[in-house]
Amino acid sequence: MPENQPDVLWGIVGCGWVARDYVAPAIAASGNGRLIALCDLSEPALAAVQPNDTTLLRTTNLEEFLQTPGLQAVYVATPNAHHAYVAQALAAAGLPVLCEKPLARTATEAAGMVAAAEAAGTPLATAFDQRFHPAHVRLRELIQNGDLGRVTCVRIHYACWTPADWAPDTDQGTYQNWRISAEQAGGGAMIDLAPHGLDLVQTLLDEPLTTVVALTQQRIHDYPVDDGAVIIGQTASGVLLSHAVAYNCPDNFPRRSLEVIGDLGRALAVNTMGQTPGGSLTLTRPDGTVEDVAFDKEASPFQRQVEAFAEAVHSGQPFPFPPARDLHTMRLLDLAATKSQELASL
Repeated sequence: MPENQPDVLWGIVGCGWVARDYVAPAIAASGNGRLIALCDLSEPALAAVQPNDTTLLRTTNLEEFLQTPGLQAVYVATPNAHHAYVAQALAAAGLPVLCEKPLARTATEAAGMVAAAEAAGTPLATAFDQRFHPAHVRLRELIQNGDLGRVTCVRIHYACWTPADWAPDTDQGTYQNWRISAEQAGGGAMIDLAPHGLDLVQTLLDEPLTTVVALTQQRIHDYPVDDGAVIIGQTASGVLLSHAVAYNCPDNFPRRSLEVIGDLGRALAVNTMGQTPGGSLTLTRPDGTVEDVAFDKEASPFQRQVEAFAEAVHSGQPFPFPPARDLHTMRLLDLAATKSQELASL
């Protein structure tokens, strides 16, 4: 943003560990935004976000939050079950919304959010920070420039260890693991982790996925949602996707890889999918030579994302990723879940 241009004033609804450890610090470090208000039903959760900042409005009441003077953009990081209600209330108040993934528990809920934003004329976007990771931005350039030739397939492994009593290392006992509740989350590992990969494939290739099928498992953890899934899919031009996600993969195992294969090159990104900067990106040629691909290993994907959204809010220009695209990804998730049930019934 040009010098002397005022910051976009942010609020956050939902102050769990993602908001506390990543979103709030990203806004604080951004070059065009400032955090002024927080809303959560939990007083300890509110107190844990930037605890030394006494200027922040902290409230358990959404209506009070909506009345925050000067509020210009809101990051929604509640459990999935509350995304639709909160986003629609914010849209009705004329506030732009950047909402954690998945956009909602179902495509039907997501469609209601998109319709509310369109009716109010307010921006709505899903917080897919992986779009902004420098390694992925560089990988997209390689693909678009033809360095990989004609892409044939994409393979993603994105996993973690999430037992029933999981909590972040920084948790002080404030939050419960709502991600293993079908009511609160809408599913398990697949709905939580797969949206990143589904969106990222479409971002890298600049074309939509048109077909998806999934298999899920309840293999290791004793809870009522899936702890692992594999999605296979195909894009409009015929690129194949193999996408494995899991809550049952120990964190010390290799568990975050993104591979794009073409007839002229194979790109491999390791440890780039996640909340933090860094990782590696290599390019292998048909003759077997391997080269490291340089990218900014210090830049935060969360910070780049909030800066891009704030710039769209300030300029009045559309965010580069429209809500219709995010709704398509939600429909892919619904389709994958439906196909999983059909396959399970054979």
